[in-house]
Amino acid sequence: MSLKVNLEAQFSRFSETWSPKIIADLDDYHIKLTRLDGDFPWHAHGDADEMFFILDGHLRMEFRDRVETLAPGELIVIPKGTLHRPVADNGEVKVLLIEKASVVNTGDGPANAHTKAAERLV
Repeated sequence: MSLKVNLEAQFSRFSETWSPKIIADLDDYHIKLTRLDGDFPWHAHGDADEMFFILDGHLRMEFRDRVETLAPGELIVIPKGTLHRPVADNGEVKVLLIEKASVVNTGDGPANAHTKAAERLV
């Protein structure tokens, strides 16, 4: 069944950071919302690409060889196997993520304080 999803209404349902929330499914992918603040551990996803679409705030995506700064309305696709680290050091960033349903937010690395299963909102 097709459902319309209001992103701001869904963001109003949670305040925790680095805890993606599932708002829709697209084949074998989850569409998620998350709030980011501070930095995240270096990690890679060996079997899946992931996409970050910035809705509010500014995100720095660090790679071993470069840094990309993203503003609202911009997106970046992280190819599978790419070591990366998202950093939100100028206040909270609201992000729409598209990831394979099997993706763990901390990637292939060891579990840590940021490792969380995505909760379903819709």
